Amino acid sequence: MIENLALEQKSGQHHALGTDITLQIFGARDQKIIDQSFDLIDHYEDLLTVNRDKSEVMSINHAAGKKAVQVSSGTYDLVKLAVNESRANFGFNALIGPVVKLWSIGFKNAHVPTAAQVKEKMQLIDPFKVELNDQNQSVCLQEPGMELDLGGIAKGWIADRIRDLWQAYGVHAGIINLGGNILLVGDSPKRASGQWTIGVQDPKEPRGKNIASVMVPQCSAVTSGTYERYLVVDGHKYHHLIDPRTGYPVETDLAGVTTFTKDSVEAEIECKRLFFAGHPLPQWHDDPDRIGAVFVYNDEHVEYDNF
Repeated sequence: MIENLALEQKSGQHHALGTDITLQIFGARDQKIIDQSFDLIDHYEDLLTVNRDKSEVMSINHAAGKKAVQVSSGTYDLVKLAVNESRANFGFNALIGPVVKLWSIGFKNAHVPTAAQVKEKMQLIDPFKVELNDQNQSVCLQEPGMELDLGGIAKGWIADRIRDLWQAYGVHAGIINLGGNILLVGDSPKRASGQWTIGVQDPKEPRGKNIASVMVPQCSAVTSGTYERYLVVDGHKYHHLIDPRTGYPVETDLAGVTTFTKDSVEAEIECKRLFFAGHPLPQWHDDPDRIGAVFVYNDEHVEYDNF
């Protein structure tokens, strides 16, 4: 007689990338893969962070207006992806840092800058002023004061690298949660269909309270929203998502949008594309790697795209 046993699992918690990270592997019998995953996260944080004075990205920033800086292959690939997506001008911009720092929304010195101040900083966020040299793996910011910040894309890219590690170890199923950036690996062991259940955050409730949920195959889920960091001045609410096309917080009826795509870095990018669009885009999900999206509006009505 064959007895049905619950699938053994291993999990771990870690703090990195400015957030709380949880990893869970189904079918694992020791902690080695979890520990190696945390080491990998720390490695990439060391390369990509702009929250410390030393990293490969900070070396690029320190050399702005002076010289090109050669970086490691992973850093170069991510910088190139970020710069090319920034040049598409749909709302994501990896050079937006000087304008974001001007507003400082979410920090003690948050304020509404003058139009002249915004105009001045907007001169420093042109992604076409980034020189990329594929042969040398070097990056050059052409103007002094320019800053590269991969924070809007790095967590997704790192999540995909963790999945690569797990697949090299033959992991069949697991959950990578980088502070709300979710990557589901393999089929869910809890349902015969292999589908996973993902909740969509209620923008007016504490983190973890959902306004909706969807059933999805293995994929990544990423959310962009206006509800966690904002500034109120004279009755006007300014959220932290700055539109690089204007230098001001994007005007939108959206409270948040969650995208579901095959790869986590793609979910990061597409989440911003849909958020800045403010509504579902025709033919967006014609790409087979884009599973769907959930839009939550300020009046709390929910719109499902391709679900």
